[in-house]
Amino acid sequence: MTTKPKWRTSSYTKSDTCVEVSDNQPDLVLVRDSKDPDRGCLALRPAAWSSFLDFLRATEVRPGRVR
Repeated sequence: MTTKPKWRTSSYTKSDTCVEVSDNQPDLVLVRDSKDPDRGCLALRPAAWSSFLDFLRATEVRPGRVR
C-alpha cells in the first residue's frame, strides 16, 4: 500500500511562495512548488535529500550567488 504524501512547508516560510516537502515515506522524499502543486514533483532518496540539506546549512545562499 502506498502512503499518501503529507505536504508541508518550512517553518521559515512567510508566504505561499515556497517549496513543499513530503517526507512521510521511508524510502522517498517528494519536493514540489507550492504555487503550482499539480505540475509535478521531484522524487529523491532520503540520503540525497539529507545531503542537500547539509549543503544548504553549510552554504550562504543569496539571490544569484552561492558562497
